[in-house]
Amino acid sequence: MIQQLADSPTCWDLSNVYSSLEGSDFQAAMADVSRQLDDLEKFYDAHQVRRQPAPPPGDDAAIARTLEEAIERVNRLGKLIETLDSFVYAFVSTNSYDAVASREYSKLDLLSTRRAKLRVRLAGWIGSLGPRLAAIVPQRPALQQHTFFLTDTAEQSKYLMSDELEALAAELCVDGGLAFGKQQGNVTSQLKVPFERDGKVEELPVTVVRNFSFSPDAGLRRRGYDAELKAWHSVRTPIAASINAVKGTAVTLARRRGRPSVLDAALVNNRIRRPTLDALLSTIREFFPVFRRYLRSKARKLGQEQLPWWDLFAPVGAIHRSFSWREARNFVVEKFGTFSPELGAFAAAAFDRNWIDGAPRDGKRGGAFCMPVVGVDESRILANFDGSFEQVSTLAHELGHGYHNHCQRGLPVLLRGSPSTLAETASIFCETLVAEAALAESPPAEQLGILEVQLCGATQVCLDISSRFLFESAFIARRAECELSPDEICELIQKAQAETYSDAVRPDTYHRYMWLWKPHYYSHDENFYNFPYAFGHLFGLGLFAQYRREGKPFIPRYETLLRDTNTDYAEPLATRFGIDITKPDFWRQSLRVIESQVERYEKL
Repeated sequence: MIQQLADSPTCWDLSNVYSSLEGSDFQAAMADVSRQLDDLEKFYDAHQVRRQPAPPPGDDAAIARTLEEAIERVNRLGKLIETLDSFVYAFVSTNSYDAVASREYSKLDLLSTRRAKLRVRLAGWIGSLGPRLAAIVPQRPALQQHTFFLTDTAEQSKYLMSDELEALAAELCVDGGLAFGKQQGNVTSQLKVPFERDGKVEELPVTVVRNFSFSPDAGLRRRGYDAELKAWHSVRTPIAASINAVKGTAVTLARRRGRPSVLDAALVNNRIRRPTLDALLSTIREFFPVFRRYLRSKARKLGQEQLPWWDLFAPVGAIHRSFSWREARNFVVEKFGTFSPELGAFAAAAFDRNWIDGAPRDGKRGGAFCMPVVGVDESRILANFDGSFEQVSTLAHELGHGYHNHCQRGLPVLLRGSPSTLAETASIFCETLVAEAALAESPPAEQLGILEVQLCGATQVCLDISSRFLFESAFIARRAECELSPDEICELIQKAQAETYSDAVRPDTYHRYMWLWKPHYYSHDENFYNFPYAFGHLFGLGLFAQYRREGKPFIPRYETLLRDTNTDYAEPLATRFGIDITKPDFWRQSLRVIESQVERYEKL
């Protein structure tokens, strides 16, 4: 039975994780992390777990026992520290003014640095075992379960610096790449904008002003855009320092580790091969004219000759309906239930148990995300819900991530998670499920609004993502030579937008500060966090099309795929569905789904 919730968005409930940031249970868990780290260091010292010049001596059975215990300890430590990290970040991301949360997050950074050093030691040792792994792994069931982790770790260990240099890098990154990433998050989340509404000027968080881009009020969208750019301009100097520092760190680490490039490291992190990326991006470029057709059609529907940037997210069609929180919950739960009762029940639990922090407010990060809380086998979802259908679609997207986590419940930490490419699979699938179900039951006037949401999202993760990839590629190439000024960074992002949007959007309105507020650019160890969205969107569309052909027999295979996303590269996982993602044909099939939506949109 659907529970009747309040009309306003909830704040997330973390009480079943720890009582509070200053509670005795939380502090005991923090102390336990330190103890486990101490014990793991002693264990590694006793068993010489570090990079060796040659395969270490000893019989296979003895080494297998040591490796099994190391894996068990690493999983236990990982479960604890990742639960703590999610708990603390839940406070940091919703209130950047929270000094206690910032303090505890800083402590976790230091603990995570110790963990990173030990991870390097284990990786180096596994690399040394490489030639013997084929004989060692069959010795113990737990090692067999971790076969991919072990073999992939052995392969990637050759790109590690010495243990001493990796340890130094981990420590320096706390005050380097990590610190500058935090600076970007804190500055942008606390930035306020003077804004006039109804004859009254008020100081609004810039995240609230950004949401005006979804408003049906054309004047409000334009004024929000102007106010937003003025606000970003006021902080461009410190944030330019942040992106220079973060990407400079990435360039240095890739070079010192012997990686061909920062992009090469990103491909490994995302578990795809270069032919797959090339096939993906080249096929999207092939379909640029389709996305531009949509933008030109949207401009005409808005009564304009050419679309300005501030109208990219303008609602079109009859879906001006504003959803209450309760209505959004019931809508998503019902549509998810058409796929499977388990998916519907999961969404209901996320709403009813307050796993979602819904409303924008001062100090809260913008956008939306989902994070696993592995200690309780749950997820927590951050949203900035404003009642629009677009935001309902965003909730479906993030709940898809949560369902992905749900499918991995009970797994050891080393087998959980997903590369960013495959991490978007369930989110795009669920977003499409909601949109397609709504489209099928809506009259023509509302169909236009639903198609608008779908095509707006597709344009962002294909056309705009292409611009972000071009920008980040150009920025990293330039950053290898020198730091870039704010003006130079703005020039790069606008050039990338020109190559992708062309004149389908008014060039004089390109968003020159897109680089400043997008958090994806501000992680020194997770670069090119753009193409995974395009991959995930089109891969999810392809799987959804296969589900439409197969029906219910598709579901268990799909859930198994979600459970296994951290156990192989994307290419062999895709072959389970008879898909070759290294060739353009698969990507064309997915993009033709979007093309058919554009054709339908143009006719409405």
